[in-house]
Amino acid sequence: MEADIADVVARIHDTPEQSVLAVAGAGNYALAWLLGVGGASRTVLETRVPYGYRAMTDFLGGYAPDQTVSADTAVRMARSAWLRGMSLRESDVPIIGLSCTATIATDRTKRGDHRAFVSTWDSHRVTTDTLVLEKGLRDRAGEEDVVSRLVIAALARASAVDAEINLSLSPAETLTTETDSHSDPVQRLLDGYADWVVVRPDGAAVVDAEPPAALLPGSFNPLHQGHIELAAAAKRVLANPVAFELSVVNVDKPPLEAEEIRRRVDQFQGIGTVVLTRAETFHKKAQLFPGCAFVIGWDTATRLIQPRYYDNSQTAMLTALAEMWGAGSRFLVAGRADEHGVFRTLGDIDLPSGFQPLFANLPEESFRADVSSTAIRNTR
Repeated sequence: MEADIADVVARIHDTPEQSVLAVAGAGNYALAWLLGVGGASRTVLETRVPYGYRAMTDFLGGYAPDQTVSADTAVRMARSAWLRGMSLRESDVPIIGLSCTATIATDRTKRGDHRAFVSTWDSHRVTTDTLVLEKGLRDRAGEEDVVSRLVIAALARASAVDAEINLSLSPAETLTTETDSHSDPVQRLLDGYADWVVVRPDGAAVVDAEPPAALLPGSFNPLHQGHIELAAAAKRVLANPVAFELSVVNVDKPPLEAEEIRRRVDQFQGIGTVVLTRAETFHKKAQLFPGCAFVIGWDTATRLIQPRYYDNSQTAMLTALAEMWGAGSRFLVAGRADEHGVFRTLGDIDLPSGFQPLFANLPEESFRADVSSTAIRNTR
């Protein structure tokens, strides 16, 4: 390790920031340099090398990138690293998620550019460096050295360490840097840079906050007294607060626009917490919130066990139910009047054999409200 790198690393270790670093394709020297200077435990919480495509998809929380070497993938990697850091930190120290995804010289000729994308993500902003190298100028070790120096420079910048690291770029090589402040939480959700957004009763929105223990999903167009009373009844039965969940995407309709999302969220001010997701199916909701109890109506429960909502496959439906059960999901089912005005409950549903424990009945004496958002809209 050269003296200039060792000096910068030592100064990074003297800052309060802690980091999770994920590199793929290049940047490996940087990990060794960071760990090779005393004090690394003050800076590095974890390192990851998601080299294979499945490993990368897993690191990105199931997101499958079109290109693993791209600015978008680097940003998503940095966000995943930051979320990992937030889960690992033992105090309120600032967390940096750093990523590098690169394609450099190897044992075969590559048709495209040799390039690297390095991103850092913290609670305020995301910064991405894009480096395009001159093919044939260096061997693999030489390109690895340049990219690793860029990784150290990016971490120093994110840690507010004033450092000049010479990358020794040729006139034909380019390095550009772009910084963006984190957008509005709702927009981050729509852009795919947030898994969920929690909006408190006072209107404060938090990205990827503590997962809820119980959710009452709905479109809430509009929110009505029946929703509020159902959440209160479910809270008494479950002995847990019940948040409302609004998916901004729908199986049968276009995604909600940001303005419409905010209009619906505004209904909950002073009433309750609402969780915004992109999980349009209960299968996805269960994957997003393991162990969550879902409060649903009789009509929703009937749809939940119909194969036509699983590509007309009985096997797919049963598999999804099994996976939701395995994730710790449970369904508390409230009765509702059907189209003929007959009050229907969980007892009227022919549940698949063996899956009865996945569902629980909310007795009529605990809750009944013969009102619907559709009926309210039709009277307007």
